[in-house]
Parts: sequence; structure tokens; C-alpha cells
Amino acid sequence: MSEQTTPNVPEWTPDSWRSKPIKQCPDYPDKAALEKSVNELKNLPPIVLPNEIIRLREHLRDVAQGKAFLLQGGDCAELFSYCQQDVIESKIKLLLQMSLVLLWGADKPVVRIGRMAGQYAKPRSSPVETINGKEVPSFRGDILNGFHPDERELDPNRLVRAYQYSSATLNYIRAAIGSGIADLHGPLDWGLGHVRDPALKAKYQETVDRIQEMLRFMHTIGADQNEKLSTVELFTSHEGLLLEYEQPLTRLLNHPSVRSYPPDSTTPPKKEYYNTSAHFLWIGDRTRQIDHAHVEYFRGIANPIGVKIGPSTPTSDLLPMLRTLNPNREPGKITLITRYGADKVSSLLPAHIRTVEDSEYARTVVWQCDPMHGNTQSVTGGIKTRKFSDIFSELQQTLRIHKEQGSYLGGMHLELTGDAVTECLGGGAGLDEDDLSTNYTSFCDPRLNEKQALELAFLVADHYRQERMEKRKASAAV
Repeated sequence: MSEQTTPNVPEWTPDSWRSKPIKQCPDYPDKAALEKSVNELKNLPPIVLPNEIIRLREHLRDVAQGKAFLLQGGDCAELFSYCQQDVIESKIKLLLQMSLVLLWGADKPVVRIGRMAGQYAKPRSSPVETINGKEVPSFRGDILNGFHPDERELDPNRLVRAYQYSSATLNYIRAAIGSGIADLHGPLDWGLGHVRDPALKAKYQETVDRIQEMLRFMHTIGADQNEKLSTVELFTSHEGLLLEYEQPLTRLLNHPSVRSYPPDSTTPPKKEYYNTSAHFLWIGDRTRQIDHAHVEYFRGIANPIGVKIGPSTPTSDLLPMLRTLNPNREPGKITLITRYGADKVSSLLPAHIRTVEDSEYARTVVWQCDPMHGNTQSVTGGIKTRKFSDIFSELQQTLRIHKEQGSYLGGMHLELTGDAVTECLGGGAGLDEDDLSTNYTSFCDPRLNEKQALELAFLVADHYRQERMEKRKASAAV
């Protein structure tokens, strides 16, 4: 096992990232308006609180140690207009239903994180695009500019609007969960009429029957009266791309330590810097340079954080990255979100796993599979889509590779929606290219619809169930 002492590093402050080179940074033409919006954000209250962030850190520690599974999902690029009751509820219900399937299959608690209440910024490969023969600035997410060609100029006022929509979305998430939207006593839509393959449909139906049987049994013996069955925890996340937004929402706050009575006046409260815009943030594939601004910013916050890892990630970058972001080797602090593509994962993932698991960071990171971003393609007319078969293939290969390497795939990271969109090809309904125009509503990358997302949960649950059955047979044979 390789180990290296972390060298002394410069003092961190919420704005120390400004001394580093930065990628994907918008150049606002109106600096005075930018300063006005940033100052307003500084005075607004936190969107999330330290006790919630610490609770997520504890859950992710369990994931890193193989005791739980992480389900993370939501829109590619969240829009301000998605702050609607039905849109928010559909995502909550979908994540709940998927987690119930995974809970049954993996026989482990499921940690739920939504790409919600803040996923308003998107990195772009080009600053401009051509629409109807005219070159205009690229759409970079509602926090920066509008999708309509006439709204492409960068607008600093959108920073404050992003805060307002994030707050309103999370407020309704909390209210809906508190009012029983996640109550397992209520009915769930397990309809499988869209699945054409009889064998696949039969397998899904077996899973549904077992879950419903389990819930009925719990009701019969009165175990469903536990208050935990009437509520869930749902944390929020987004890519921490726009540091002009993240910095003013970074606050030095008391750590929610165990309180004693009478209070201990001899020990001052522990303080940490928390990013209060979301519970979990991640560094994207385009901004993870170790000596650049985003890594500098992320190394100082107490939130659990993710790092996208892909084909362009040298193995030599992994340990310096971990030593910078998690020098104390806290289990679950870092989630490595792998996204290679179905045709590359088997050749790249094993070396990345060995680099980490043969080091002092063994069993400290959460390995999470993002089977979406490496499998994007364009079809006739330049429409971006993804094949369900590629998405599942990458996830299936990732599960197999982790098993072979003796590591634990602790989660999956999906772009999905609770709506009946037609953006990804395949799945049980057999969507083809002609179906894409039926209800293609994404303003950025294609998402799994509610049926495809649930199918993916069924398939992953079946993997874990088969694995548990193999272990039982092996134990019985000894």
C-alpha cells in the first residue's frame, strides 16, 4: 500500500480560488451588477444547514464501508420553470420507488440525493453555438442565461433568482415529505404494461410481487406503524461550477456537535466552512485540474463532495486529488463518480480502482457509477440521445469489475425525470429514433424517463439479489 504525507498547504479561505487559473468561468460584462448580486447572496440565509450536511456525511461513510447504497438522480440541467408542485413530486416519488427496489435487492439502506434545488449551471464545450444561421452565446443554464436566443447574454441577476428557486424547491421537498408524500402506506404505481419482453416483464413482476408482499406482511404484524415508514431523507446536490455563486453561500458555522447540559463553557464550539447552497456538490470532468480554482475551492468546505472521473483522467491524478480534497482520509468524504462509456469502462476502471484501493485511501471513497455521460450520441437531425442498452451495459460492467477487484460499487448517478419523456432509446418500451420527437423536452442532455429509470433499478436490484443468493449457496456448501 502506497502512502504519502500530505505537505503543508497554503491557508484556505472561501475566496482563495481566485488566485488560481479557472475553467468554465463566465466573464460578466457588467461587473457592478455582479457585485450587487453577490453582496445580496452574502446576506441571505443558508438554504441547507450543517446538521443536515453532517448527517449526509455519516450516511456516505456507511456507503464507503459497504453498509449502504447511494442513489443520486435528477435533471441534467434543472430549469427555473421546474419549480412546480407536480414536477417536484414526480421526482420525489420516482426516487422513492427506485430506492425501494434497490433496498429489496441489495438488502441495505439507500441514501437518496436529488440533482435538484440548484442544478442550474452546465459546462459547455464551446462558448457559442449557431441557431438558424446566427451565432449566439451557448445556453449555460438558467443561473447564467436563458435558453431563448434573445436571452443568451450573461445576467448576474440570475444568481439571486437561482437562490430563490433553489430555496422554494427545497422548501416544497421538505413540506411534501413532512406531509407524507413518501409514506409507504400509500399506493405506488408499479405498472409494467410498457415492457414488451415477456421474460423481462416476468422478472420485474416477481420483484414487484415480493416488495408488495413484504409491505403487506409488515402491515399485518403492525411493523408499518414505525414513523420511519412514513418519511424519508432526501438530500440535494448540484455541480459546483459557478464559484461566484458558491462563495457567498459558503459560511463559517458551528459544527452540530453533541450538546451537553449544562453547556460546557470551557470548550469553544467547533466551526467549519459549509457550502449552504446544497448538501452535496461535485467537481465536473472539465474542472477537476488539481492546481485550478475548483479544486482549491472544494478543498476547504465541510460538505461531502464528488469528483467526476472519466477517460481523460490519468491514474497519476487520483491520489494527489484525494490528498488535496481529503487529507484526513475521512470515509465517505469523497465520491468518485466514474463515467467512461460502455465501450471504455472495462479497459479504464480497473486501473483507477487499484490506484485508490492499493493506497492509504482504501475503503474511504464512495465509488459511484454515472452510466449516462459517456454514452451520449447524436442521431438524425443532430438530436442528442442515449441508448438504454449502453447505459445498463456500463453499469453492469462496473458492477462486475468492482466485484473482481474486491471493491464496492456504492451507488449510481443518473440523469432522469419523473415525466414520460422520450429522450433515451430502448428500454422495456423499445423506444426508437422515430419516438424521440414524441416528448423530447430536455434543454441539454437526454434523460431516462420514469419507466426507464425504474427498469434500471430493477436490473441493479436483480444483480445484488443474485449475488446474495450465490453467497448463501457458497456458505451452505462449506
